[in-house]
Parts: sequence; C-alpha cells; structure tokens
Amino acid sequence: MVASRQNNLMQSDQNSLPYTDTKLTGAADFYMAINATFCFINRRFGMTGLERYWTELGTRYFAPVSKKWNEGGPAAISAYWRAFFDAEPAAEVDVSAAPDMVIVEVKVCPAIKHLRDNKREVLPCFCRHCYFISEAIASPAGFTVRVKGGNGTCRQTFQRREVEVAAQNMDDIREAGSC
Repeated sequence: MVASRQNNLMQSDQNSLPYTDTKLTGAADFYMAINATFCFINRRFGMTGLERYWTELGTRYFAPVSKKWNEGGPAAISAYWRAFFDAEPAAEVDVSAAPDMVIVEVKVCPAIKHLRDNKREVLPCFCRHCYFISEAIASPAGFTVRVKGGNGTCRQTFQRREVEVAAQNMDDIREAGSC
C-alpha cells in the first residue's frame, strides 16, 4: 500500500493542494482535532454557526483551490481530490472525471475510520462538512457538489453550475455518530 501511495503521490499534481507537506501521509490524529472542533462549534454556536464555519473555511482557506478549479475545470478538480486522498491515511477512494463532471467515490473515509478505530464519538452531522466546504470551493469556480451517503462511505458529484441540479438534500447525507 505504501509503494502504491508513493507512486500516486509522485504522479499526482502536488500543486493541486493549498499546502505543502513532506510526509507521505498526513497525521490521522488530526481527525480527532477536527471532530472536537466541530463538536465545540456546534455546542457553542449551533448548526447555523457550524455551517457558517465550514462555508467560511471553504471560501477563505481553500480560495487557491477554487481558483485552480475555475481555471482547470474537471481536470483540476480530479487532480485535487486524487492528491488530497493520496495523502490521507487509510483512504480508499476512486476519482473519475468527465468533461463536465467529477465523481469522488469514497469507499473508506479516513476520518470516520480513524475516529471509529479509536472509539471516538463522532459528531452526528460530521459528514455534512464535505458538502459545505466543497460547495464553498466549487461555487466560485462555476461548479456545485452533491453528496450522497456518509458515515464512512459516500459519493460526491461535482458538476458545472449551469447544469440543472436539484438542491442538496441534507437527508442524503447520513449521520455519523454522537457527541
């Protein structure tokens, strides 16, 4: 698995990520930190505050990614997700691209896996962050995302905004656990 990840990292466009890292994979304990952060924000500011946090994170921190997606379209979106998941410990993900669409099929979510393996309670709405952050990245680039599944496996579909797509149904994103 390590050799495969190494090859994928060498083949993937490292400039697709908004940060640089010399490690082969990220630190899985980061998942515990983001889960705790999401729980804190949810307790303190409610769901509206948490959704606002995710949206601002996608809009501000990921602005360089949005710019690349705007310039490169589906090729840039798929390059980003390949590079992203190649660096995530225990991720099992397929990314496919078409001229106007990218599908990210998460077979094993590294965050949910790590939290569960370490017997952590997971914020029930944890998986919604994928929608809110990705939508905030995709929108300025002329794309939108729809997420279906959650709690360890999901499908994220990125499409051009001009294609008529139904609004994200939050019931399509399964709850993960409890905090």
